[in-house]
Amino acid sequence: NIGGINEWTNIDIVNLLCEKIDSLFRDNESYRIKYPDCPASKGVSTKTLITYVKDRLGHDRRYAIDATKIMNELNYKPQETFETGIQKTILWYLDNDSWLKKILNIA
Repeated sequence: NIGGINEWTNIDIVNLLCEKIDSLFRDNESYRIKYPDCPASKGVSTKTLITYVKDRLGHDRRYAIDATKIMNELNYKPQETFETGIQKTILWYLDNDSWLKKILNIA
């Protein structure tokens, strides 16, 4: 198992995504123009899109990987934190919407 040496609950990941998106849209007018229907384009937090549902049996509440073995045997250390990696991922998706539309078959 290769892990990031951290642990997040699902809702904390969702909140982090919303905060990152809100910040990117607040600081970059081109995203507000490109995605006018996004709440962040209108000055509203994307957290307003969160919908809570009744938990399903067996639903994961968190994800965690013990990376001790790879750290000890291969001296592994992640080059990115979860926060910096998720920021890069969000930016990639915002900047590559044509790829996403093609994958979703909505181009």
